[in-house]
Amino acid sequence: MSFSLTRRGLVASGLLAPLATPLIARAQGAAWPNKQLRIICAFPAGGITDAFARAYGEYIGSKSGQTVVVENRPGAGGGIAAQALKTAPDDGHTLMITISTTLFGNRVMFKSLAYDPDKDFSLLALLPTGSLPLVAARATGASNIAQFVEHARKNRVSFGSYAAGSMAHIVCNALNQQFNLDMTVVNYRGEAPMWQDVLTGNSQIALGSFTAAKAVLDANAGTPIAIPSTRRMKALPNTPTFAEQGLDNPVFRLLSWVGFLGQSSMPQPLVETVSALMLEAAQTERIRKLNETFGIEDPVLGHADFKRIYDTEGPIWIENVRKLGLTPA
Repeated sequence: MSFSLTRRGLVASGLLAPLATPLIARAQGAAWPNKQLRIICAFPAGGITDAFARAYGEYIGSKSGQTVVVENRPGAGGGIAAQALKTAPDDGHTLMITISTTLFGNRVMFKSLAYDPDKDFSLLALLPTGSLPLVAARATGASNIAQFVEHARKNRVSFGSYAAGSMAHIVCNALNQQFNLDMTVVNYRGEAPMWQDVLTGNSQIALGSFTAAKAVLDANAGTPIAIPSTRRMKALPNTPTFAEQGLDNPVFRLLSWVGFLGQSSMPQPLVETVSALMLEAAQTERIRKLNETFGIEDPVLGHADFKRIYDTEGPIWIENVRKLGLTPA
């Protein structure tokens, strides 16, 4: 089954509920999808990006009647997947899901890119991945930023980061600069080994997803001391945000997300169709449960809001990755 890119066709098929104002632009004679769809996932199976790729892909498949294949293409901070999307057949049947690093941090961390983040892709939907709590090891005795800073002034501190140029890496650098600290960032390959070192006392602090941090929190081996968000997490209601503790650097308010992208040549009506599908998929029981599992509270954003976040937060990401002083690969 394929469906017409018109408001009437989408309502008739049950894809969208009738509304007074059309959300989907008309495109006479266009139909999508009319063959197998491919979602290129920029990270390995088993993580949140892959989980979203499969859940949203399943929904698109159920709505369209077409097979949706998830293809994991990890490496180079999402750069391998980005190049694969750029060079895919120009027919709107290949999408990509990746993280902000692919679009922002890679500009700084690589001497050259085989893709142009600003020109080669269409922004379809942004999926928040939840606030990333900053967790201090129990041995530090800290329950807030001020107490941890006092500890860090007197002791050597290893700060766990799940990847070079990541949100964790940026936060560590921002804290070092703001408080004139000398914490050593340790960039791991993913969250599992990072939190294991906090659990065993080899690392004194780390920042990452709530789900991955739960092992440390449940074992009472660490204390969440700050949330990089504009509001507290429901899962950690007693943990104040950075802003509540007097830290107003925009770094501490950056949104953590993964995003669905298409090729830049994708017609605007198709951009709007796919974006609408993502927004509807987010309301399904499967994806609601997935969000609960990962402690995600913010709503999925459509293409227009994705562009707004891209334009407003992108420069902050890029500027702060530059401040890390990384040697481009």
